Amino acid sequence: MSTGVEKAVKSPQAGGLRQAMAWLHTWSGLWISWLLFAIFLTGTLAVFDDPIGHWMQPEHALEEAAHASEAPLPKVEDRGRRIELALAYMAKEHPKADMWEIWPVQRPEQGLSAYWFQPGGGYGSADLDPDTGAEIKHVPKATQRQTVGGHHFVDFHYQLHAARIGEWIVGITTMIMLVALVSGVITHKRIFKDFFTFRPAKGQRSWLDAHNAVAVLSLPFQFMIAYTGLVFFSDDYVPAPVAVQYAGAPNIKKAFLDEWNDLGKPAASGRAMAVPALEPYALRAEQAIGQEIRAVVLDHPGDEAMRVCMYGWNEDAELKQRISATTGMACYALASGEQINVRLPGQADAGGAALTRMVMSNLHMAGFGGMPMRWLYFLCGLAGTAMMGTGAILFMVKRRQRAGGEFGRITPQVYRLIACLNVAAIAGLAVACIGFLWANRLIPVGIGHRPDWEVRAFFGVWFLMLAHACLRAEKRAWVEQLALFAALCLLLPVLNVLSTGDSMVAQIARGDWESAGVELTAIVFGLLGAWGAWRTWRTPTRQDKPARKATPENTTAAAATLHATAKGQS
Repeated sequence: MSTGVEKAVKSPQAGGLRQAMAWLHTWSGLWISWLLFAIFLTGTLAVFDDPIGHWMQPEHALEEAAHASEAPLPKVEDRGRRIELALAYMAKEHPKADMWEIWPVQRPEQGLSAYWFQPGGGYGSADLDPDTGAEIKHVPKATQRQTVGGHHFVDFHYQLHAARIGEWIVGITTMIMLVALVSGVITHKRIFKDFFTFRPAKGQRSWLDAHNAVAVLSLPFQFMIAYTGLVFFSDDYVPAPVAVQYAGAPNIKKAFLDEWNDLGKPAASGRAMAVPALEPYALRAEQAIGQEIRAVVLDHPGDEAMRVCMYGWNEDAELKQRISATTGMACYALASGEQINVRLPGQADAGGAALTRMVMSNLHMAGFGGMPMRWLYFLCGLAGTAMMGTGAILFMVKRRQRAGGEFGRITPQVYRLIACLNVAAIAGLAVACIGFLWANRLIPVGIGHRPDWEVRAFFGVWFLMLAHACLRAEKRAWVEQLALFAALCLLLPVLNVLSTGDSMVAQIARGDWESAGVELTAIVFGLLGAWGAWRTWRTPTRQDKPARKATPENTTAAAATLHATAKGQS
């Protein structure tokens, strides 16, 4: 015969909608909170993946600084000649390629590059001398460290470094996150009042106040970032429409991408035709789209049906005014000189659905608004990360005061495991992230597969933090890992000086705010980590009370307690 406690645990819906949502919010949120915390923290850091990557290549940063003092390069006036040099190179080296792409004016180097489709598949590229058109062979410098850079955080954020299966895990986790968000809104009827309420040093009440405050503060951002993340990979998560549309193709994914990329591309005629001068078409395109030409794409070169498409630059000022990051484009049939397609900046070729998907993608990746928007995303991402972390900690604080025996005899062991995972997933991941930057400076520059060793160092440190959390008492584990995190953050500028000879003062003096920003941010996080370690050390430990055996005398009281807990989630 089931006890009243078991009924209270197994039948959360018996108390009404809000009580059912409280149960759903607690348990769905708990089991994904650790992974979701990692996804959000790395996604937040990925907002500044370029500055992090810049810091992780100090030799390249110093080289850039050496050239920064030189006079600015004049605007290129020989774009037409550069295009002709690239066309001559492509005709000689890759005459059978079905697509030639030329970047005649790169920024800020003002170089010349060529790209093409390989006959066997894949994308080829070459950097050319803008004066002679000869290919420039890049020989990696022995002193130039190879690194995965800040893209490590991008890869982990959306695929956990696990390719397609990682994308699916992240997608499922994101769906559960939306469930937790909706159930949390239903549960907390005083959600806006809670935003202005914080009672420090009150144990469970303080953790709940903190959880509510950061949740309400970043709630619109959390919904937006979760939904747009799913839309970004919609064709992977919902493959049925694509599979039906291209059911007869030998490779469904390739057929879908080919049509997406080759929208409006004519079929080859089989009749030869010389490639005309393309600079006049570049000038026409600039008039049509109102942008400077960035890339010249030639389809079916040497065929009578060849088409050239001119793509524009997105200036920084433009991206501050619109969310869609698409550039302008104008296409011309070279046999007749007719303009066959024009896409203004911010528009899409494939209609409203394609434009919506692009806007959603740009919303997710903060591809608009410039640096102020990136900082807003960074702060909102930290708030969302804190929401997940405080929720996981709140679970343990509540269960430490009153355990419901949800897992029978092994309930204490389950709670001990949850406590270990809390420490490793929150403090341990923070240590692994700063440890990744330390690995960049400590791993020998000349070692083979160096970027892989940086990623291994990240996961290795994280695993050590998990082992440490399981071997130490919960409070000691929190204090020691937070203290370690603080030390690694505060000493990062010192490590940089010892390993490269470059200092934060020198970075600021030469205007290298990307490198200086990474180290300044590390110092701020180090101070926060030190404060967290000190507060945790000062907080007195409350010993868990042993759970009472369910008896007819205490069953009613226990059930009433659980019912009141569910009702009082707000």
